[in-house]
Amino acid sequence: MYQYQSLPQITVTELAARLNQLEHLEGKIQLIDVREPHEVDIAYIEGFEVLPLSQFAEWSVHIKSRFNPDVETLVICHHGMRSAQMCQWLLNNGFTNVKNIIGGIDAYSLHVDPAIAHY
Repeated sequence: MYQYQSLPQITVTELAARLNQLEHLEGKIQLIDVREPHEVDIAYIEGFEVLPLSQFAEWSVHIKSRFNPDVETLVICHHGMRSAQMCQWLLNNGFTNVKNIIGGIDAYSLHVDPAIAHY
């Protein structure tokens, strides 16, 4: 866990504020969810593109054609560890404005939107 502490981060409260402005942020923010499909079936935040880490080999070669490396990119998972791995990988591959969502969808469902299933 300590290897990811220097990554830029955003809280779930900050994420909620950003999502409330999403229509005004089109083209200025990218949202990536690295959880597995069965997890997304349980709980999902609208607007996130799902890129499961288990399917890394399938989507990784196309990442720069699907996402702009210079646009702010927010990454979520269940608790924040897989998203930290993804953030580190994105930074290592030329992305310049990447943030890990602290606590993941678990924290979001507890502190922001209890309608999202907690698992």
